[in-house]
Amino acid sequence: MKIKIFISQPMANKSNEEIEQERQEIKKLLDQKYGDNYEIIDSFFKDAPHDARPLWFLGKSFELLSTADVCVFAKGWENARGCIMEHLACENYKITIWEM
Repeated sequence: MKIKIFISQPMANKSNEEIEQERQEIKKLLDQKYGDNYEIIDSFFKDAPHDARPLWFLGKSFELLSTADVCVFAKGWENARGCIMEHLACENYKITIWEM
């Protein structure tokens, strides 16, 4: 059974391309650590409603995070409200944390 991995990353003021590039860099590290024994939970909401508020994104993220075995926190997570909340959830619900 593959390890399910959630990526928590700051996204404010970043283009879709910048977000995807960072995710690809994280994937390279995951390949080194886990080989092909993992799957990334798709938590990048490219097709979100145009009027979606930050809590909408966080709610969707928590739903996906609930299925994760590991959560990888990208650089700068400690300065992003949503990432901080996801980190607290991982701590409280015993989801393995890997900080970049």
